[in-house]
Amino acid sequence: MSGHSKWATIRRKKEKIDAARGKVFTKLIRELQIAARDGSDPNANPRLRSAVDAAKAVNMPAANIERAIKKGAGESDGAAYEEVTYEGYGPGGVAVMIECVTDNRNRTVGEVRHCFTKRNGTMAEAGAVAWMFDRLGRLTLDGAQGSEDEIMEIALESGARDVKGDSDGWEILTDPENLYKVKSAVEGHGKQVESAELAYVPKNTIKVEDASQAKSLLGLVEALEELDDTQQVHANFEMDDSLMESIAG
Repeated sequence: MSGHSKWATIRRKKEKIDAARGKVFTKLIRELQIAARDGSDPNANPRLRSAVDAAKAVNMPAANIERAIKKGAGESDGAAYEEVTYEGYGPGGVAVMIECVTDNRNRTVGEVRHCFTKRNGTMAEAGAVAWMFDRLGRLTLDGAQGSEDEIMEIALESGARDVKGDSDGWEILTDPENLYKVKSAVEGHGKQVESAELAYVPKNTIKVEDASQAKSLLGLVEALEELDDTQQVHANFEMDDSLMESIAG
């Protein structure tokens, strides 16, 4: 799986390690609270269901999940978090979107701006890069789950938009409202889904080939992901696996 999808795979492995320290729990609890504002029933709220699945994947206790949902739905007191998305450009003109959940906008925007400035990027006005992305459902599967033809057939028959990837891993894209319909269909064929989430997926990508530029770009993405208020980072870059692995390693 090349480009940003490869980076996403590396990130998920890192999140499992971070989860042991409780770092990921904080981000997931915030996501659960925000998602629950649109309804506390995961079966009727795709975003909440995605958050619950993500929490379960890192072994978050059921009591913690339930408590976060109740706070988000207003059934108990909790911090006044709000959702905000920032946009910018990384090295090489790569478009970057950062989804954050915060209780202090001034702090968060300052930290995001510092990351861009320190790593040869620039923040942009709202809407400057958002048009380069589609809001879609995204499923990921290990490459061993099936061949391209097999995964493609299952995905398209269940209403998915597209399948990307290779023998290292598959990425199934869906309309947001069909995310769990497709997930159920894929699992019904005996396939194990690694993750199911709503994401900003780039319409087109920029190929990054210069090693120095690639290192700066991945450094920026990683720094943004490490911020306490960051939920997800999306970018429209593509690079060869060998270059990605040499830097990520």
